[in-house]
Amino acid sequence: MTIFSRLTDIVQSNINALLDKAEDPEKMIRLMIQEMEDTLVEVRSTAVKAIADKKEIHKRLEKLDGAALDWQEKAEYALRKDREDLAKGALIAKNKLSEQAAALRQELSGVDQAIEKYNGDLGQLQSKLDEAKGKKKGIEIRMNTAKKRVKIRQTLHDGRVDDAMERYSGLERRIDELEADAEVYDLGKTRTLDDEFSELAAESAIVDELAQMKAELAKKQGKS
Repeated sequence: MTIFSRLTDIVQSNINALLDKAEDPEKMIRLMIQEMEDTLVEVRSTAVKAIADKKEIHKRLEKLDGAALDWQEKAEYALRKDREDLAKGALIAKNKLSEQAAALRQELSGVDQAIEKYNGDLGQLQSKLDEAKGKKKGIEIRMNTAKKRVKIRQTLHDGRVDDAMERYSGLERRIDELEADAEVYDLGKTRTLDDEFSELAAESAIVDELAQMKAELAKKQGKS
C-alpha cells in the first residue's frame, strides 16, 4: 500500500466504527495511532521534498529567464548593426530557452498543487490522530474500570467477604456471651477490686482482637 492510499484510508476512516468491530479495542487504537504517526512522518518528508523542488525550479527559471532576456538584447543589438542573420540566431536561442522555461512553469504548477494537497492532507491526518489519541485515553479508562469491577465481583463471589463478615459476627457474639457471663456471675455478688481489674483485662483482649479483625477486613476490601 502506498503512502497516498494509506493516507486516503486514514482520512476517510470512521474511528468509532473500526473500534466497535475490533475484538481488542485497546490494541486496535494503539495500532491505528502508530499507523497514523508513521504516515504523518512520511507525508511531511514528501512535502519537504516538494518544497525543495519548488525552490530549485524557481532558481532554474531565474537563470532561463535571464538567459532568454540576454538573447533578446543580443537580437536587438544585431538588428541595429544590420546583422539580421545574427539576430535570427539569437531569437532561436531565446525561443529554446523560453520553451524550457514554459515547461518548468508547468512543472512548478504541479508542484504547487501537490504542496497545497499535502497541506490539506496533513491537517486532516493530524485531526484524525488527535481524535484517535482522545479515544485511546477513554478506552484505557473504561478498560481499567471494567477490570476493577471484574475483580470486585470475583472477590464478592469467591466467599472471602462473606467469610470475613461471618467471623466478625461470630466475634461479636462471643463478646455478647462474655458480657452476659460477667453479668450473671456478678448477680448477688459484691465485686472486688481484683475482679474489676480481671474483667478489664479480659475486655481489653477482646477489643484488641476485634480491632485487628476490622483492620484485616478493611485491608482486604481495599485491595479489591
